[in-house]
Amino acid sequence: MTMSPYHHSRRDFVQKAALAGTGIVIGTDRSALRHLLQHKKVQVLNPKDQVPVSFIIDDSTTLVNMAYFGIPQFREVFPDRYQQNWRQLPREIPDDFVREFRDFCQEHGVKGKYSVVPYPACTGWVDRFIPGWTKKELEDSLALIRESMQPDWDIHPEMISHTRVIDITTGRPFPYADEQYMENWGWSQDKSADELGAYLAYALKVLKNAGLHCQGVTTPGGFASQNKEALAQGTLEAVREVYPDVDVAHYFRDLYTEPDQSVVPLVKYPSGLQGNDPRCVVSVIGCTGDWFGGWDGLTPGSVDKFITADLSGGRMVEVMDKGEPAIMVCHWPGIYYNGQKKGFAIFQEVVRRLEQKYGTLNWMKNSEIARYWAAKELTDIRFEGKSVRLQAPFAAKNFTLQITANEAKQAVHIANSEQIRLKKVRDKSQLTAGCYFSDKDQLVVCIDLEKGASELLIG
Repeated sequence: MTMSPYHHSRRDFVQKAALAGTGIVIGTDRSALRHLLQHKKVQVLNPKDQVPVSFIIDDSTTLVNMAYFGIPQFREVFPDRYQQNWRQLPREIPDDFVREFRDFCQEHGVKGKYSVVPYPACTGWVDRFIPGWTKKELEDSLALIRESMQPDWDIHPEMISHTRVIDITTGRPFPYADEQYMENWGWSQDKSADELGAYLAYALKVLKNAGLHCQGVTTPGGFASQNKEALAQGTLEAVREVYPDVDVAHYFRDLYTEPDQSVVPLVKYPSGLQGNDPRCVVSVIGCTGDWFGGWDGLTPGSVDKFITADLSGGRMVEVMDKGEPAIMVCHWPGIYYNGQKKGFAIFQEVVRRLEQKYGTLNWMKNSEIARYWAAKELTDIRFEGKSVRLQAPFAAKNFTLQITANEAKQAVHIANSEQIRLKKVRDKSQLTAGCYFSDKDQLVVCIDLEKGASELLIG
C-alpha cells in the first residue's frame, strides 16, 4: 500500500502516554491535582490579578469558506437536517477581511485561537495547493496567518478535513458517506488514545509543513465528545511528537453556558514534574455559544447575550465577575457573515462594552491561559517566615500570588541566582511582572515565574 507523506510510526503510543505512573491524573476531578504542597497563606490569583479574556475562532482556514464546501457533505449524511442553501454562500472568505479583523484586534489587544483546517472540506491541502486558488494566493494567505495572526493567536488544526474522516495511510477520505465516517460525529467516539493521537499528529504535520507552529488542537463538532480521556492523552502525545518543544499542550473541546458550570481550565496527565522534561495537557473551556453569526453565516447573533447595553448582565459579565477565564467562541463564516460582516460588528461592540465596563482587558492566547493554569496547579509553594519558595515545572508570565503577611516595605525575587527588587505599586490595577502591592495584612506579588526553583523574600 502506498504510504501518505504524512504517515508516521505511533509505536508504544499509549505506553508513552502513561510514563508518569502515579504522576498522571485521570478524569475530570479538579481536586485530584491538589496533592502538591501549596501553603494556606499563599494563594495563586489570576495573572496580574485580572480575569483572562480570550476569543476562540473555529472553522477558519486559508481562503476556503468551510460552510460553502461543508454543508453539501453534511447534507449527504443527514439530508433532513441540513437544508441551508449553500449555493448562495460565498466560496471564499478573503484575506482582505482577515486583515480588517486583524487590524481591529491589534488595536484592542485581542488574543485567542484561530483554526487552520489542514484539508478544508476535502478541497485541497493548505501545505500544497487548493483547487480554485493559485499557488501564490495560497502562499500569501499562509504568510498572512504566519506573520499577522500567529503572534497573537494560537493556530490549531480542526482535525483534518472537518467533514469526511481521512484514511491516514493513504491520505484519501474513507468511501463511506455516513455518520460513522464524519469527523463531527461517530468515528472518534470509540477510538483509543493511540488512534486519536495518530489522527491528530497527521493534521499537525500538515500545518507544520505549512510553516505554522501549534501547541494545541480544536475538535470539530462532536469529535470525541464521548471519548474525552482518549482525546486528552492523544492530544498530549500528538503535540509532543510533532512539536517536541511544547511542554504544555492544550485543546478546545467543550464550552459551557450554564451559570453554575465552571469554565476554569482543566489540567490533565502531568508527568515528569521533578525532572527536566515535564509535560501536561490542558482542556481550555469556552464560556459562550456562537452568538455572533453561527457556523454557517446565516443566523444573526446578539451583543446582549455577551454583555447588555447597560453593562450589568450577559454571559461575559457573569463569568468575569466570578473571576474565571472568559473565553468567547465563534465560527469564522459567521463573523464574515457572507460579506455583510454582521458577526464582526457584534464582536466589535462586545469588545467596546467590555472595555467600557472593565477598562483594559487581560487578553491572552489559549496557550498562555493553559500554561498559567498548569503552573498554578502544579507549582509547589512553601512559605517559611519571610520566604516563599517556589518549585515550578513550568514557567509562566505574570504569575501572581497573594500572601497573608504584614505590610511589606520591599519584596525581592530570586531566580537563576539573580536578585530582582520588585517595584511597589499603589493600586492592584497597576500590577505587572516585577511589581507588588501591599496593605496591612496582604501582599500581592506579580513575577515572571521561572521553570525550576525560585524564591520570594519579603521584608
